[in-house]
Amino acid sequence: MKVTEIRAKSILNRHKKRDDWFLDDYSANPYGGCSFNCVYCYIRGSKYGTDKQGISVKVNGPELLRKQLKRRAERGEYGIIALGSATEPYMPIEEKYGLTRKSLEIILEFRFPVEVGTKSTLILRDLDLLKEIDRNACLPEDLKRKPGRGAIVIFSFSTLNADLAGIFEPGAPEPEERLETMKKCSEAGLLAGAAFIPILPFLSDSEETLDEMMGKARDYGARFVFVGGLTLFGNKPSDCRMTYFRTLERHFPELVPPYKRLFLGSFAPPRTYQRELEKRARELASKYGLQYGLT
Repeated sequence: MKVTEIRAKSILNRHKKRDDWFLDDYSANPYGGCSFNCVYCYIRGSKYGTDKQGISVKVNGPELLRKQLKRRAERGEYGIIALGSATEPYMPIEEKYGLTRKSLEIILEFRFPVEVGTKSTLILRDLDLLKEIDRNACLPEDLKRKPGRGAIVIFSFSTLNADLAGIFEPGAPEPEERLETMKKCSEAGLLAGAAFIPILPFLSDSEETLDEMMGKARDYGARFVFVGGLTLFGNKPSDCRMTYFRTLERHFPELVPPYKRLFLGSFAPPRTYQRELEKRARELASKYGLQYGLT
């Protein structure tokens, strides 16, 4: 995959309102693009997407982040920073460039809370920084009780089946590796959880499969879980809607008609499907003593 070094104009994005699910007020993405190549990735074809291929490395990202966080800290505008909201912050290329680690060092310096979403085992390299951030971050007043933590780690899964993951997440570590990594983060004292997003219709959304996912999450140290449905955007060849349907045609041709009926030309399944999925997820989370969401 082509790698391009760029000089960004900005790195820290302030949301118009706090994210309802993940509670972040800011996001920062040290890289653009992703080598994990998840077929369903919402970035490709959504309003957050880009037509550019390959990986862009924001070589001046740490410098920009220091300037932007310094201003925010001086104003007392503390809030959770989602690190890598539009890309994987721990791609293999991070071992060379270290932009995620440098970003965490700056986040620690200015005492901002952080939330890291990942599929990677490389996050274990930065446990030292994450624990320091967890101890020293300044939380907004309304988040001091819940989640009440300065560092949150969320591991992403669409399935726990290694064969399915190999089809839909070809560049990512296997689910078992992610589970083991989540367990190590939890054992290190971090608030760690699992985001089963997106759940794949007819492949990982049965009650039996969700039950297994919740049980494994608990067994591997998750304190909380999220569950979310699949979204498919765009009509260009590289957009996730097109790549996903091509993948179905190649591996599960019998599912193409049911998918077309489920999505009915929309970017998401109908609300009835989503409500039923969340209802089952909440019941199963309760069964296994897991918090559903962060609050």
